[in-house]
Amino acid sequence: MRKQAKLKEALQILTDLGMPRAQCNDRTALCLLARLSLTPKKRWCDAEAPLVGITPIMDWVRAHCDAEYAPNTRETFRRQSVHQFIEAGVCLYNPDRPERPVNSPKAVYQIEPHLLAVLRLVGSAGYKAALAEFQSERQTLVAQYAKQRHMQLVPVTVKPGIVIALSPGKHSELIGDIVGDFGPRFSPAGELVYVGDTGDKHGYFNTELLANLGVFLDNHGKLPDVVIYMREKNWLLLIESVTSHGPVDSKRQIELGKLFKRCTAGLVYVSAFPDRKTFLRYLDVIAWESEVWIADAPTHMIHFNGSRFLGPY
Repeated sequence: MRKQAKLKEALQILTDLGMPRAQCNDRTALCLLARLSLTPKKRWCDAEAPLVGITPIMDWVRAHCDAEYAPNTRETFRRQSVHQFIEAGVCLYNPDRPERPVNSPKAVYQIEPHLLAVLRLVGSAGYKAALAEFQSERQTLVAQYAKQRHMQLVPVTVKPGIVIALSPGKHSELIGDIVGDFGPRFSPAGELVYVGDTGDKHGYFNTELLANLGVFLDNHGKLPDVVIYMREKNWLLLIESVTSHGPVDSKRQIELGKLFKRCTAGLVYVSAFPDRKTFLRYLDVIAWESEVWIADAPTHMIHFNGSRFLGPY
Protein backbone atom coordinates (compact mmCIF):
# COMPACT_ATOMS: atom_id res chain seq x y z
CA MET A 1 0.00 0.00 0.00
CA ARG A 2 2.84 2.38 0.84
CA LYS A 3 4.51 1.68 -2.51
CA GLN A 4 1.31 2.36 -4.44
CA ALA A 5 0.63 5.53 -2.46
CA LYS A 6 4.15 6.85 -3.04
CA LEU A 7 3.96 6.03 -6.74
CA LYS A 8 0.60 7.80 -7.02
CA GLU A 9 2.06 10.91 -5.37
CA ALA A 10 5.04 10.85 -7.74
CA LEU A 11 2.70 10.60 -10.74
CA GLN A 12 0.77 13.63 -9.45
CA ILE A 13 4.03 15.58 -9.14
CA LEU A 14 4.86 14.80 -12.79
CA THR A 15 1.49 16.31 -13.70
CA ASP A 16 2.11 19.31 -11.41
CA LEU A 17 5.42 19.92 -13.19
CA GLY A 18 3.71 19.86 -16.58
CA MET A 19 5.65 16.88 -17.89
CA PRO A 20 4.48 15.60 -21.32
CA ARG A 21 1.83 12.89 -21.29
CA ALA A 22 4.34 10.33 -22.63
CA GLN A 23 6.38 10.80 -19.43
CA CYS A 24 3.45 10.69 -16.97
CA ASN A 25 3.83 6.97 -16.36
CA ASP A 26 5.07 4.55 -13.72
CA ARG A 27 8.58 4.29 -15.19
CA THR A 28 9.20 8.04 -15.05
CA ALA A 29 7.56 8.33 -11.62
CA LEU A 30 9.88 5.59 -10.32
CA CYS A 31 12.84 7.47 -11.83
CA LEU A 32 11.79 10.53 -9.84
CA LEU A 33 11.56 8.55 -6.60
CA ALA A 34 14.95 6.94 -7.24
CA ARG A 35 16.54 10.33 -7.84
CA LEU A 36 15.16 11.48 -4.50
CA SER A 37 16.16 8.23 -2.76
CA LEU A 38 12.59 8.27 -1.48
CA THR A 39 11.73 4.73 -0.42
CA PRO A 40 8.06 3.95 0.31
CA LYS A 41 8.65 4.29 4.07
CA LYS A 42 10.19 7.76 3.81
CA ARG A 43 8.29 11.04 3.93
CA TRP A 44 8.70 13.70 1.25
CA CYS A 45 10.52 15.93 3.72
CA ASP A 46 13.23 13.24 3.80
CA ALA A 47 13.94 13.52 0.05
CA GLU A 48 17.65 13.52 -0.84
CA ALA A 49 19.69 14.46 -3.91
CA PRO A 50 22.18 11.66 -4.62
CA LEU A 51 24.25 11.49 -7.79
CA VAL A 52 22.86 8.44 -9.60
CA GLY A 53 23.28 6.79 -13.00
CA ILE A 54 20.75 4.91 -15.11
CA THR A 55 21.68 1.39 -14.00
CA PRO A 56 21.67 2.38 -10.30
CA ILE A 57 18.23 3.94 -10.83
CA MET A 58 16.95 0.64 -12.22
CA ASP A 59 18.61 -1.26 -9.35
CA TRP A 60 16.97 1.06 -6.82
CA VAL A 61 13.55 0.62 -8.43
CA ARG A 62 13.93 -3.16 -8.27
CA ALA A 63 15.14 -3.18 -4.66
CA HIS A 64 12.69 -0.71 -3.13
CA CYS A 65 9.61 -0.84 -5.34
CA ASP A 66 9.65 -4.44 -6.57
CA ALA A 67 9.45 -3.15 -10.15
CA GLU A 68 11.47 -5.37 -12.48
CA TYR A 69 12.68 -3.91 -15.78
CA ALA A 70 14.76 -5.90 -18.26
CA PRO A 71 18.40 -4.77 -18.73
CA ASN A 72 17.69 -3.92 -22.37
CA THR A 73 15.24 -1.20 -21.24
CA ARG A 74 18.14 0.90 -19.95
CA GLU A 75 18.02 3.10 -23.05
CA THR A 76 14.26 3.51 -22.60
CA PHE A 77 14.88 4.86 -19.10
CA ARG A 78 17.53 7.23 -20.40
CA ARG A 79 15.81 8.43 -23.57
CA GLN A 80 12.16 8.38 -22.51
CA SER A 81 12.36 9.49 -18.88
CA VAL A 82 15.70 10.94 -17.81
CA HIS A 83 16.34 12.95 -20.98
CA GLN A 84 13.00 14.73 -20.60
CA PHE A 85 13.81 15.51 -16.96
CA ILE A 86 16.98 17.27 -18.07
CA GLU A 87 15.18 19.23 -20.78
CA ALA A 88 12.51 20.27 -18.29
CA GLY A 89 15.02 21.43 -15.69
CA VAL A 90 13.89 18.74 -13.25
CA CYS A 91 17.35 17.21 -12.93
CA LEU A 92 20.95 18.07 -13.73
CA TYR A 93 23.33 16.05 -15.89
CA ASN A 94 26.83 15.38 -14.53
CA PRO A 95 26.75 18.29 -12.04
CA ASP A 96 29.85 16.83 -10.37
CA ARG A 97 31.83 16.86 -13.61
CA PRO A 98 30.12 18.76 -16.47
CA GLU A 99 32.95 17.96 -18.90
CA ARG A 100 32.31 14.19 -18.62
CA PRO A 101 31.85 12.67 -22.13
CA VAL A 102 28.23 12.30 -23.17
CA ASN A 103 28.61 8.56 -23.74
CA SER A 104 30.51 7.89 -20.50
CA PRO A 105 29.28 4.92 -18.44
CA LYS A 106 29.97 7.09 -15.38
CA ALA A 107 27.26 9.64 -16.30
CA VAL A 108 25.15 10.70 -13.30
CA TYR A 109 22.00 12.71 -12.69
CA GLN A 110 20.85 14.77 -9.72
CA ILE A 111 17.57 16.42 -8.81
CA GLU A 112 17.61 20.18 -9.41
CA PRO A 113 18.32 21.82 -6.00
CA HIS A 114 15.50 24.39 -6.17
CA LEU A 115 13.02 21.64 -7.03
CA LEU A 116 14.35 19.46 -4.20
CA ALA A 117 13.34 22.19 -1.73
CA VAL A 118 9.85 22.25 -3.28
CA LEU A 119 9.39 18.48 -3.21
CA ARG A 120 10.34 18.33 0.44
CA LEU A 121 7.12 20.30 1.04
CA VAL A 122 4.82 17.78 -0.69
CA GLY A 123 1.85 17.12 1.58
CA SER A 124 2.31 20.36 3.49
CA ALA A 125 0.41 23.64 3.28
CA GLY A 126 3.36 25.38 1.61
CA TYR A 127 3.75 23.00 -1.33
CA LYS A 128 1.48 24.74 -3.86
CA ALA A 129 2.96 28.18 -3.27
CA ALA A 130 6.52 26.84 -3.48
CA LEU A 131 5.66 24.93 -6.67
CA ALA A 132 4.16 28.04 -8.27
CA GLU A 133 7.30 30.04 -7.45
CA PHE A 134 9.53 27.31 -8.89
CA GLN A 135 7.44 27.11 -12.07
CA SER A 136 7.70 30.89 -12.54
CA GLU A 137 11.50 30.69 -12.40
CA ARG A 138 12.00 27.37 -14.17
CA GLN A 139 12.52 28.72 -17.70
CA THR A 140 15.27 30.97 -16.38
CA LEU A 141 16.88 28.03 -14.61
CA VAL A 142 16.62 25.84 -17.73
CA ALA A 143 18.29 28.56 -19.82
CA GLN A 144 21.00 28.96 -17.19
CA TYR A 145 21.82 25.26 -17.11
CA ALA A 146 21.70 25.05 -20.91
CA LYS A 147 24.23 27.87 -21.08
CA GLN A 148 26.46 26.07 -18.60
CA ARG A 149 26.26 22.86 -20.66
CA HIS A 150 27.04 24.79 -23.85
CA MET A 151 30.21 26.20 -22.27
CA GLN A 152 31.52 22.63 -21.91
CA LEU A 153 31.12 21.85 -25.62
CA VAL A 154 34.12 21.46 -27.93
CA PRO A 155 34.11 24.02 -30.78
CA VAL A 156 35.20 22.74 -34.19
CA THR A 157 35.59 24.96 -37.25
CA VAL A 158 34.38 22.84 -40.18
CA LYS A 159 34.92 25.58 -42.77
CA PRO A 160 35.41 29.36 -42.73
CA GLY A 161 32.40 30.91 -41.00
CA ILE A 162 30.93 27.59 -39.83
CA VAL A 163 31.67 26.40 -36.31
CA ILE A 164 29.91 23.45 -34.68
CA ALA A 165 29.95 22.51 -31.00
CA LEU A 166 30.51 18.85 -30.13
CA SER A 167 29.74 17.08 -26.89
CA PRO A 168 32.56 17.29 -24.30
CA GLY A 169 35.14 14.54 -24.05
CA LYS A 170 38.37 13.19 -25.53
CA HIS A 171 36.48 11.74 -28.49
CA SER A 172 35.30 15.18 -29.61
CA GLU A 173 38.71 16.71 -28.91
CA LEU A 174 40.28 14.16 -31.25
CA ILE A 175 37.64 14.91 -33.90
CA GLY A 176 38.64 18.56 -33.57
CA ASP A 177 42.28 17.55 -34.17
CA ILE A 178 41.28 15.52 -37.25
CA VAL A 179 39.39 18.45 -38.76
CA GLY A 180 41.85 21.16 -37.75
CA ASP A 181 45.18 19.34 -37.99
CA PHE A 182 44.99 16.16 -40.07
CA GLY A 183 42.79 17.74 -42.74
CA PRO A 184 45.00 20.74 -43.60
CA ARG A 185 48.13 18.54 -43.62
CA PHE A 186 47.02 15.50 -45.59
CA SER A 187 43.98 16.76 -47.52
CA PRO A 188 44.67 20.51 -47.80
CA ALA A 189 41.95 21.07 -50.40
CA GLY A 190 39.62 18.51 -48.90
CA GLU A 191 35.92 19.22 -48.44
CA LEU A 192 34.34 18.16 -45.18
CA VAL A 193 31.40 15.84 -45.76
CA TYR A 194 30.53 14.66 -42.27
CA VAL A 195 31.50 15.23 -38.64
CA GLY A 196 29.84 12.97 -36.10
CA ASP A 197 29.04 13.71 -32.49
CA THR A 198 28.25 11.23 -29.72
CA GLY A 199 25.57 13.57 -28.43
CA ASP A 200 24.01 14.93 -31.60
CA LYS A 201 24.95 11.97 -33.89
CA HIS A 202 25.72 14.28 -36.81
CA GLY A 203 27.22 17.62 -35.90
CA TYR A 204 27.80 18.45 -39.58
CA PHE A 205 26.61 16.59 -42.66
CA ASN A 206 26.86 17.67 -46.31
CA THR A 207 24.32 15.21 -47.69
CA GLU A 208 24.33 16.88 -51.10
CA LEU A 209 28.05 16.29 -51.64
CA LEU A 210 27.73 12.66 -50.55
CA ALA A 211 24.75 12.16 -52.83
CA ASN A 212 26.78 13.56 -55.74
CA LEU A 213 29.25 10.74 -55.08
CA GLY A 214 26.46 8.18 -55.37
CA VAL A 215 25.95 7.56 -51.65
CA PHE A 216 22.48 7.85 -50.10
CA LEU A 217 22.24 6.91 -46.42
CA ASP A 218 19.25 6.50 -44.12
CA ASN A 219 21.28 5.61 -41.01
CA HIS A 220 23.87 8.21 -40.00
CA GLY A 221 24.92 6.04 -37.06
CA LYS A 222 26.87 3.74 -39.38
CA LEU A 223 29.09 6.54 -40.68
CA PRO A 224 32.69 6.93 -39.52
CA ASP A 225 33.42 9.89 -37.24
CA VAL A 226 34.78 12.15 -39.99
CA VAL A 227 34.43 12.00 -43.78
CA ILE A 228 36.54 14.21 -46.08
CA TYR A 229 36.37 14.40 -49.88
CA MET A 230 39.53 15.14 -51.87
CA ARG A 231 38.08 16.38 -55.15
CA GLU A 232 41.38 16.67 -57.04
CA LYS A 233 42.17 12.98 -56.51
CA ASN A 234 38.55 11.84 -56.20
CA TRP A 235 39.25 10.18 -52.86
CA LEU A 236 36.87 9.86 -49.94
CA LEU A 237 38.64 9.64 -46.58
CA LEU A 238 36.69 7.61 -43.99
CA ILE A 239 38.19 8.45 -40.61
CA GLU A 240 37.48 6.85 -37.25
CA SER A 241 38.34 8.80 -34.09
CA VAL A 242 39.72 6.16 -31.71
CA THR A 243 39.54 6.97 -28.02
CA SER A 244 37.33 4.30 -26.47
CA HIS A 245 35.81 2.56 -29.48
CA GLY A 246 37.80 0.59 -32.01
CA PRO A 247 39.73 1.59 -35.14
CA VAL A 248 39.18 0.47 -38.71
CA ASP A 249 39.69 -3.24 -38.24
CA SER A 250 38.85 -5.85 -40.88
CA LYS A 251 35.21 -6.06 -39.77
CA ARG A 252 34.73 -2.27 -39.84
CA GLN A 253 36.54 -2.04 -43.18
CA ILE A 254 34.13 -4.54 -44.74
CA GLU A 255 31.16 -2.73 -43.17
CA LEU A 256 32.26 0.64 -44.53
CA GLY A 257 32.99 -0.93 -47.93
CA LYS A 258 29.40 -2.16 -48.14
CA LEU A 259 28.03 1.16 -46.89
CA PHE A 260 29.93 3.08 -49.58
CA LYS A 261 29.81 0.41 -52.31
CA ARG A 262 28.13 2.77 -54.79
CA CYS A 263 30.57 5.60 -54.11
CA THR A 264 32.21 6.93 -57.28
CA ALA A 265 35.29 8.06 -55.33
CA GLY A 266 38.14 5.86 -54.13
CA LEU A 267 37.81 4.95 -50.46
CA VAL A 268 40.64 5.60 -47.99
CA TYR A 269 40.31 4.13 -44.50
CA VAL A 270 41.98 6.06 -41.65
CA SER A 271 42.18 5.32 -37.92
CA ALA A 272 43.06 8.42 -35.86
CA PHE A 273 44.48 8.12 -32.34
CA PRO A 274 45.18 10.78 -29.71
CA ASP A 275 48.60 9.32 -28.83
CA ARG A 276 50.92 6.36 -29.39
CA LYS A 277 49.88 4.65 -26.17
CA THR A 278 46.29 4.38 -27.44
CA PHE A 279 47.52 3.32 -30.87
CA LEU A 280 49.54 0.43 -29.42
CA ARG A 281 46.45 -0.95 -27.69
CA TYR A 282 44.86 -1.53 -31.11
CA LEU A 283 47.95 -2.28 -33.19
CA ASP A 284 47.16 -5.96 -33.72
CA VAL A 285 43.62 -5.38 -35.08
CA ILE A 286 44.16 -2.51 -37.53
CA ALA A 287 43.13 -3.54 -41.03
CA TRP A 288 45.60 -3.84 -43.90
CA GLU A 289 45.11 -1.36 -46.71
CA SER A 290 44.32 1.35 -44.18
CA GLU A 291 46.07 4.37 -42.67
CA VAL A 292 46.89 5.52 -39.13
CA TRP A 293 47.29 9.09 -37.90
CA ILE A 294 48.36 10.01 -34.37
CA ALA A 295 47.40 13.45 -33.07
CA ASP A 296 50.49 13.98 -30.91
CA ALA A 297 52.72 13.28 -33.94
CA PRO A 298 50.57 15.14 -36.51
CA THR A 299 53.11 15.47 -39.32
CA HIS A 300 53.44 11.72 -39.89
CA MET A 301 51.23 8.83 -40.93
CA ILE A 302 51.60 5.07 -40.53
CA HIS A 303 50.68 3.10 -43.63
CA PHE A 304 49.28 -0.42 -43.42
CA ASN A 305 49.25 -0.59 -47.20
CA GLY A 306 52.30 -2.53 -48.21
CA SER A 307 52.68 -1.52 -51.82
CA ARG A 308 51.70 2.14 -51.69
CA PHE A 309 51.18 5.13 -49.45
CA LEU A 310 47.99 7.13 -48.83
CA GLY A 311 45.37 6.23 -51.40
CA PRO A 312 42.40 3.97 -52.14
CA TYR A 313 42.56 0.32 -53.12
